Amino acid sequence: MSRPLLLGIDEGTSAVKAIAYDLDLRPVAGHERRVATSQPHPGWVEQDADEVLEAVVDAVAAVLQEVVTLGGEVVACGLDHQGESVLAWDAATGRPLSPIVVWQDRRALEVLDRLSPDAAAEVSRRSGLPVDPYFSAGKLAWLLERGLPHGARLGTVDAFLTDRLGGIYATDPSTASRTQLSDVAAGAGQWDPWLCACFGVPVDALPAIEDSLGELGTLSHPRWPVALPLRARVVDQQAALAGAGCVVPGRVKATYGTGVFVLAHAGDVPPASGGALLPTVAWRHGAVTEFALDGGVFSAGSLLEWLARDMGLAPDVPALAALAREVPDAGGVRVLPALAGLGAPWWQPSARAAVAGLTGASRPAHVAHAALEGVAWRVADILEVIAEHAPVEVLRVDGGLTRSPLLLELQADAAGVAVEAGEDATASGAAALAAVGAGLWPSTRAIAERVPAGDRTTPRTDAAWRTEGHEAWRSFVRAAGAL
Repeated sequence: MSRPLLLGIDEGTSAVKAIAYDLDLRPVAGHERRVATSQPHPGWVEQDADEVLEAVVDAVAAVLQEVVTLGGEVVACGLDHQGESVLAWDAATGRPLSPIVVWQDRRALEVLDRLSPDAAAEVSRRSGLPVDPYFSAGKLAWLLERGLPHGARLGTVDAFLTDRLGGIYATDPSTASRTQLSDVAAGAGQWDPWLCACFGVPVDALPAIEDSLGELGTLSHPRWPVALPLRARVVDQQAALAGAGCVVPGRVKATYGTGVFVLAHAGDVPPASGGALLPTVAWRHGAVTEFALDGGVFSAGSLLEWLARDMGLAPDVPALAALAREVPDAGGVRVLPALAGLGAPWWQPSARAAVAGLTGASRPAHVAHAALEGVAWRVADILEVIAEHAPVEVLRVDGGLTRSPLLLELQADAAGVAVEAGEDATASGAAALAAVGAGLWPSTRAIAERVPAGDRTTPRTDAAWRTEGHEAWRSFVRAAGAL
């Protein structure tokens, strides 16, 4: 008898990962393919859609080859994707008609700046989201204004991939809730005609909105030895929420990758945050919709990569993190991680990154240390708002940057909570949600039973230090002209 396995496909911004797990969520095989991004103009961030598709095909093919060798069978597959990124493609051929306009991209500012104050207010009221180029609607409007042929399909990366690999032109409520073309409070189960008209996006050019979990179709490719039963499809951060075991109200996770995204499970009632954080759909399964509160730091790994590669401070990001460890503190240097504007809780898309406090004694190690501090304080900005809605007792973290012990220490100090570092929660979350969608596990709550607690880093500071330090941080952000 073949060994039943789960497959998580994580279509992230910088890489595609495919990981096979056993039914206790232990990894048994995995492969990763890097994906390039380009910045052809200031504020623009793009990817080649065919390259992303090829990376998915390659990573899955490599895993399936290993699965076959192990005598395994994929009984449920989950796909997660990079959320707000969009593209256009030909309905008949599947050929991309645009690059992928990545979630970090700011070009939609010119679209949003044309909205009247009344229209902008109505967009926020209907969608539950602040008017910001981060979301899909402005990007799609920008693409449409440049001209697309009749028959073009519009959508997020999940719809493109499932259309090309399974003839499934659909998305899910977690994704729809990130587009600003649906009503989050109503569960993002359908496109809002007024919002679509406001942005000039034809409803019939958008994918159908189906459940996040369940029998969603089958994915296949000539290079894959078997077809894959698709049983979950969600945004990457929602997958990481599940993979961190944050499947009940009050649990909070942060994934540190290109950016840092903090999500708190909010139960089955739409949360309200006063605009500082984003109400979002976690997932929908049958008649049940679960929600989350979301706050994003748009530059984290991308900031460190820029400092290392483009500014020449270190050979790569791990070397930059090691460099930061060589000094006891930042020596008065401050770094504002805002290469793609400021996200939650301030929503300032025009904000720029800043480095301040340099003296003749400053060295690359001080700048590297300050960059890690800046990321930690930005996450603390978001956790402070989340704590107004529910206690934050532990922060579960994952992602490549969490391999830096210094960052974990700085994060625990700035946030004043224990930090538990786990393995890659995004791919495992996609696989775990697929197990629920396939009926292998009774509910999403069963995921928490299979997610072990990670290594814990506890704060070394007291409340007085954090209060003083956080105010000094906010003073720097204001002085940098970001607020």
